Amino acid sequence: MSRMGDVLAGFHAAWEFESDSVLIRYERGIRTPKLFQALGERRVPLEAIAGVTLSRGKRGTVVLRVEPRPGADPLMEAAAGQLKESGDPYRLVLPADREVLAEYYADELRTLLTESGPADRFLVDPPAGPLSFKAYDGKATFDGRTVNFRWFWTGASSAKWKAGDQSFSVGELNGVEWRSPEVFEGHLRLLRRDVEASGAQADQDPAAVVFGLGYGPVHESLPFAAAVLAAVRSSSPVAAVPAPRRDPADIAERIRHLGELHQAGLVTDEEFSVKKAELLAQL
Repeated sequence: MSRMGDVLAGFHAAWEFESDSVLIRYERGIRTPKLFQALGERRVPLEAIAGVTLSRGKRGTVVLRVEPRPGADPLMEAAAGQLKESGDPYRLVLPADREVLAEYYADELRTLLTESGPADRFLVDPPAGPLSFKAYDGKATFDGRTVNFRWFWTGASSAKWKAGDQSFSVGELNGVEWRSPEVFEGHLRLLRRDVEASGAQADQDPAAVVFGLGYGPVHESLPFAAAVLAAVRSSSPVAAVPAPRRDPADIAERIRHLGELHQAGLVTDEEFSVKKAELLAQL
């Protein structure tokens, strides 16, 4: 490999080549994709890289790209091929007059790659937590151990209001399903262990939050999904942690909203009584 600390700077990012990894530092600026800014920097071990390519880009540029091994990076696993080319964190776009230099680094990297095929564990660190973002129908938070969904009055469906706010420990999850808000029906769904998929639409599923109308943007929801996925893969099933006692004012407000749903005919008499009793039991 070239000397430790060699840096190749391109548009929106700079790659520093070290003896066992490539450190990618993303720029902060109005033209830098928001996902890159959110990631800040990422260290990619050489064992996480399957290959290196160099190709001609648009408008007098060349593109150096490292290809991560399947299963090596939780971010790319969560994205599942849905990122736009311009949002690919493994692409370094350079002016065409740096093609020879880029080719040199590409050749140097290729000589050091010894691994191929799927990785049996994540080799690239997930985004650091705690993390949170606002979806269309609720706020999602993750502290490294538990995912919480708190529903918004203005966006959540009656099905989610009936179910109440949700809390999932990583030990009871099997994975995540992220659908980009830049395509139709974007959402984040938590996949639970020993719970058969219901097939419900995301807006009706209490284990999912819905994107759209500026809510759940890629640079917020994808790092969140990657962090949860990494925690799930490294955990084993554990007993559920009892939910903390709720703020009485919050409970009173939710009972009021439940009453509005009842008066509007969206909740039956029986459902209203059962849910009200559940809320009162949390006091």
